Amino acid sequence: MSATILAPSRADEGRGPAYATDVILTGDRPTGSLHLGHYAGSLRSRLALQGQCAQTLLIADLQALTDSSGRAADVARHVMDVALDYLAIGIDPAQTTIAVQSRLSALAELTVLFLNLVTVSRLERNPTVKAEVELRGFERDIPAGFLCYPVSQAADISGFRATLVPVGEDQLPMIEQTNEIVRRVNRLAGAPVVPECRALLSSTPRLPGVDGRKASKSLGNAIPLAASADDIRRLVRAMYTDAGHVRASDPGRVEGNVVFAYLDAFDQDLTTVGELKARYRHGGLGDMALKRRLEDVLEGLVAPIRARRAELARDRAYVMDVLRAGYERANAITEGVLRDVRRAFALDA
Repeated sequence: MSATILAPSRADEGRGPAYATDVILTGDRPTGSLHLGHYAGSLRSRLALQGQCAQTLLIADLQALTDSSGRAADVARHVMDVALDYLAIGIDPAQTTIAVQSRLSALAELTVLFLNLVTVSRLERNPTVKAEVELRGFERDIPAGFLCYPVSQAADISGFRATLVPVGEDQLPMIEQTNEIVRRVNRLAGAPVVPECRALLSSTPRLPGVDGRKASKSLGNAIPLAASADDIRRLVRAMYTDAGHVRASDPGRVEGNVVFAYLDAFDQDLTTVGELKARYRHGGLGDMALKRRLEDVLEGLVAPIRARRAELARDRAYVMDVLRAGYERANAITEGVLRDVRRAFALDA
């Protein structure tokens, strides 16, 4: 998506556009390499905003441990994977801070303080948490860290005094809960210590996995950002289209068709995509022809990312330098916020 910097107006409050004065905080859990769903959902927004707003990308390894504690070594390894993905897509560390969550001790202390402002019942009512608990089959055996991860997210956002958070629509309840906590902190302080934030939603709906389900690294139904040409071909050809579209001459459904969802997200020739939809609905366009077009579109997008990532992977010392510099910048900000919040709790009166 393209993001424009506009003068603020009352009509834009809430989920509005980005302003030059905004502070942006977003990030990803290091549970594996990032995929095209991440790119469509928020990475494009981050690239568009780079250099126009103060922006931090947080590699949220502590949050990854909330449901991956038995795979801690994998989480640690994937921190580098996510950093490589960020740099490979064009994130410029001179304009965007990249930091690792667990290295910022202020965020952990803010989480502990914020937990005193939230009830268990409120956490259990969070629609995002409820959906994730159901997806993972936790039932009542919910790890306490997982139940409380909305509070950790609130600490991350507030810790940078962020005002804008690029997210998918499924994360809107997290923004709402963050703002509830922010308001309670500010009431305690008797002054605006940390700002409320708003969501910046992608213009692309949530991208499905190749099987039509939610794209997920754990389900193996997502296309990695640095997928090989062979992997792109294999995954595209496995995509769900329309079970009733048996022959090219049969009319087909565009709605729910995964191939068209990806063409909508990534094909720059909107006119041709519209013509393909009309032909498909009418009959006379085969699934394989569509898939070949999508293969070409995705390879054109992914090939330079793949090449840049391979180059960066050979210079890991540079990536570690980026993370160290990001820590220094992020630590100075979050420690300042923590001092203000501690005073609100009368801990440093």
